[in-house]
Formats: sequence, structure tokens, C-alpha cells
Amino acid sequence: MRRHRTRGPIGALLALTAAGGLLLTGCGGGDEDAARGEKDTTVDSRGRGSAPVPAPDGPRGEAGQRHDEGATTGGTGDSREVAPEPDLLSTFALDVDTASYGYARRTLAEGQLPDPSTVRPEEFVNSFRQDYERPEGDGFTVTVDGARTGEEDWSLVRVGLATRGAEQRGARPPAALTFVIDVSGSMAEPGRLDLAQEALGTMTDRLRDDDSVALVTFSDEAETVLPMTRLGDRRGRVHDAIDSLEPTQSTNLGAGVETGYDTAVEGRREGATNRVVLVSDALANTGETDADAILERIADERREHGITLFGVGVGSDYGDALMERLADKGDGHTTYVSDPEDAREVFCEQLPRHIELTARDAKAQVAFDPETVAEFRLVGYDNRRVADDDFRDDRVDGGEVGPGHTVTALYAVRTRPGADGRLATATVRWLDPDSRAPHEESGDVESGDLDDSVWEADRGLRVTATAAYFADALRTPYDDGSLPGAPRLGELAERADALADRTDDPDVGRLAVAVRQADELT
Repeated sequence: MRRHRTRGPIGALLALTAAGGLLLTGCGGGDEDAARGEKDTTVDSRGRGSAPVPAPDGPRGEAGQRHDEGATTGGTGDSREVAPEPDLLSTFALDVDTASYGYARRTLAEGQLPDPSTVRPEEFVNSFRQDYERPEGDGFTVTVDGARTGEEDWSLVRVGLATRGAEQRGARPPAALTFVIDVSGSMAEPGRLDLAQEALGTMTDRLRDDDSVALVTFSDEAETVLPMTRLGDRRGRVHDAIDSLEPTQSTNLGAGVETGYDTAVEGRREGATNRVVLVSDALANTGETDADAILERIADERREHGITLFGVGVGSDYGDALMERLADKGDGHTTYVSDPEDAREVFCEQLPRHIELTARDAKAQVAFDPETVAEFRLVGYDNRRVADDDFRDDRVDGGEVGPGHTVTALYAVRTRPGADGRLATATVRWLDPDSRAPHEESGDVESGDLDDSVWEADRGLRVTATAAYFADALRTPYDDGSLPGAPRLGELAERADALADRTDDPDVGRLAVAVRQADELT
């Protein structure tokens, strides 16, 4: 595995002549938990062309024609879809969501398989800590590695992105957090409003004196319970507002979002990180229930004021799709909490520590070498795809990433027989959160760098593969998985158990439990 760096305009010009690429996203679990374009397809090998990253007006494949992203060939003999004559470029916006994995674990624990439509593989993959090398300052490191599967010529290639540690650059800027809390009748269920209140109370004690907090509630109507309040010696006032919350009637999510953003704009602080934190089961049933109308409100405030959204999902019945779209439109991310341990981690550890941003509109592009790669497929990121030509168009929305984050993207790659040489180059592009200056970072991998077996690779790659195979199985619970070399759930559970024992990692232990529960249900 090799790395090279290109920064600013000079770096962009150099990357035009290199085989660019990139991919990642992440949010890891635990201390490194951690962002969305839209192309709805699991296929990302298409067109004919050279591997280098094209300039905005560069080649689009043979005869300059761009092939349809959704085109597929028949006769593959399995459930994988592969487009003909791949141009071997894959581009997407970074994403650090983890809600899909948390909700799946909750559903399995209650004795049910999750709805396949709620399973997003990248959120499973990004729910686990990774030990990628970190940069010394702002920006990213890019790590590319991989291992071979049990299916002939097929490998899993991992692209890893990491920002600096949250503690590496002194004091963060102050935070102005507007909490928008769902107090509808459904939030009376244990593990919803009570969980949020407990965690918010603990978080209030851990925030700094120069941080500010506002509190908005919504049921059939929305109300600002506490305007933006500098903590200092006013923590008692915040605790009183949190303790006063009680579940009432229906869920007017649209009113909650609108009032929350109005409150955030009114209390906006220059030089601070301004964020809306939405805590809800996202089951809108009164008022404005049209997702697009709610989403447009968020987009307008994000563009005008730079206020990002952090969505926290709760409840056994959960509007996963709406919460994810809200966070995407609000340049934020989502997570899901099901117990006090989850809630404390999200509100008391992740949120205060990762308030700061280190990158805006981050995108990744991975270029596979046509001399060594026959076809490939990005695992997940279905609604985060970006047109290849938009990689360096900084007007096109990407993802927001903060310190302490890791992002992982996994590809299934079929290599050509006897392949020898460069396999892929991954490039990440982002804007400085203050100056908006563009930067890039790249890393690559050779075909000879692939480990003999994914199950003998390093700990991080084995965890990534296990999480990806698990998500793949939940998407097709009664069929063979679409990923090459996919083990049956029983075998996957055994591998996860062994990995948890060797690493003594409680997050991997919980993964093993979830895989075993899924195996029993199928």
C-alpha cells in the first residue's frame, strides 16, 4: 500500500494526469464514530475508458459517450449486476451515518429481521473503529488495501479515510446546539423520550461554559422551550427544561424542524459551530408530512447559514428513510440509540467531541486500472453516488466530516487472470471548512498487495468484511448473498465470535450476537 499527497490547485492538476480515485465514509463505532448526491444503483462499473480521473470536460468512455449508470448485462449466473465495458471510475459523497446498523441490531434483538430497505451496508461497515494512520493536521489520510475471497478472481478492496484525532489541535470552537425533541405520544414508549432526557442531562454537565444550548419540542405543534442559552452558570435552567419534557399528542415533524431552525438562526453565534440535533422516531403523521417540503427547509437554512443537522433515531418503530434524508439534506449524519449505553456514547462522547468540522463537501473517487481489473462494485452508498465529472465541481454537494472520524468504503473487485501491477487509486477531495479552499489526498494499492484470504487479513479488514457480509445477508435474507465469497450466516457468526474473542472488542462482540440472532431467524 502506498500513499501520495496532492494539495490545492497544483495537486488538482497533478491528479488529472494520475489514476485518481477515491472512496470512503465512515463513521466508526466507539471513539471514532462519525456525511450525501443521489444515484440509486448498486452498480458502479460502466463505460469504456482510461483509469485516470478525468478533468471536468475529460473523456466519458469510448467515443466520448457516457454509459447509463444503471445498465446491466444478463447471464452472469448470480445476483451480481455488472455493466458492460467498465470505465472503472467510482465517485461518491462521504458519509458517516451509522443509524442503519443500530436499528438493525434493535430489530433483531426483538426477534424480527429488519426490513431490507432499511439496511445500508456502508453504515454497517462504518460502525466499527479502524486503526488507519491519521494526518498531523486538518484533512485526510487515505489507506487502500484488500484481500482475496473464496471465489475465483474476486477480492474485497477497502478504501479507508481518517481525519486527525479530536484531541490533536487544542481547544475546539464553542458550540451552539439547538435540540429539537419529539414529545409526541409514541415517544412515551420506554427507551425513547426517557432515554433522551437522561443522556441530554448528562451531556449538559459535560459541555463547556462557553457552549450554548436551545431546546425545541414538537408534538401536534412546536414550541421553543429554551432559547439559545450560554451555559456558564445557567446549567440548572437547562436541566429544568429537559426535566419538564412530557409526551403528549401526534408527530408534527415539519413544525419541529421549522421551529428548530428558526431558533437556531435566531441564536446563531459567529465563530461557533451551529448545529440542530433532531431526536425523534421520525414517524410524521400530522402537519407537513411531505418529505420534500421538510427537506427543502433544511437545505435553505444550510446554504444560507451553514447550520448542519445531526439526526438521532429512537424507538422500535422508526422512520429510518425520512431521518436519513433529513440528515443528508442538512449536511449532517444520523445515528440510532436503543439503550442507555448508546445514548451516553452519542450525546456525552461523540457529540461534544466531534462538534468541530475539518472538511466540507468531501467526495471520493476511486479509479481502477483496466489492465488489472475486469469489473467492480461499490458496496452500499446507493444514494450517495456522484457523477464522475462532478468530482472536482465544488458546487456539487459532498459530505461533512469532523475530527476523530474514519470512513470506510468496500469494493468487490474481479481481477484479470494473471493481473500484476496497480489495482486502484483512491482520491478524496474536500473544502477547508473556513476558507473553502479545495484540497486532495490520494492512496493506491497494487494487485500484489492483496492478502491471500480475507479471513487472514488484519483485524480491521476482517471486521469490515464481516459487517459487509452481514448487511448483504440481511438485504437478501432467504437467498445467496450478492457479495463474492459470502459465507452462510452460521459460518459468519462463528467467524465474528472468533474475531471478538481475539480482539476483545465489545463492538465486535455485539456484531457476533446480531449475526447469530439473524441466523436463528432465517
